Amino acid sequence: MASLTPQVSTQVTTQVAPGAAPARGGRPRRPRVWRGVVLVLAAVYFLVPLIASFVFTVKAPDQGFSLDAYGQIFSAESFGGSLLLSLGLGLATIVLVLLLTLPAVVAVRLGAPRLRPVLEVVCTLPLVVPPITFVAGISTVLRWGPDYLASTPFYQTIIALQNPGFPVVLVLAYVVLALPFAYRSLDAGLGAIDVRTLSEAARNLGASWPHVLLRVIIPNMRSAMASASFLTLALVLGEFTTARLLSFETFPNWIYRISGSQAQVSVAVSVFSLLITWLLLLALSSAGARQRSGS
Repeated sequence: MASLTPQVSTQVTTQVAPGAAPARGGRPRRPRVWRGVVLVLAAVYFLVPLIASFVFTVKAPDQGFSLDAYGQIFSAESFGGSLLLSLGLGLATIVLVLLLTLPAVVAVRLGAPRLRPVLEVVCTLPLVVPPITFVAGISTVLRWGPDYLASTPFYQTIIALQNPGFPVVLVLAYVVLALPFAYRSLDAGLGAIDVRTLSEAARNLGASWPHVLLRVIIPNMRSAMASASFLTLALVLGEFTTARLLSFETFPNWIYRISGSQAQVSVAVSVFSLLITWLLLLALSSAGARQRSGS
């Protein structure tokens, strides 16, 4: 039997294709050319429209190459007001989404695991409802409110929700639209840690449930919370349908309004905001990588 061992090993070695490094279990590794093909196709899909938009903004009919469109961004009418409004709506939406979603996800994961499918269906339901139907329902309620609530204290509430300076109704609508993305991020973050063991250890040491949530669970979910916050902010900064149909001038609506008279400036603003979003995404990815390496 001992004399057969070199022959068997020689046969196994000769079956491996030349130039292919053997993987685990003795199987040759498959070529990874398809990964490069997918990466190239994705780069073309994302970069070609961006490059075309940039060329449109810097190509002047009489001057040739010009960056005047980017110089006019910050001096354009209502640019600062619409951007600050969208940022304020985004921050308010992030706070409200985290306050609603994070305790619910933790409570279901620790106390009622059987309700997890129910919570998942509720949080992902906005993906099924068309945005135009969602906005039509909101506008119907807003029109119905002043007529039937004029003699009640809720009349002023309906009016305050539609304040153009800070439309709270948009925050409530954005919270519903951001629930699927926030839930997925937070649920994935909870799945990456042993939240039950951490919470039981903290409880055995005498910590209260608010202390467990604030000092034990949340510090271990900073990356997931940052992902949920970034996705929510990106949704608010890019959402157009709800604000447009409810007649509020947010940042996307401002870009649409000036596109007719200042086409190059509107495209320059779009390119600028897209680059800022990519930089935020890179910063978030770097922060998450540093947190994982530090842990």
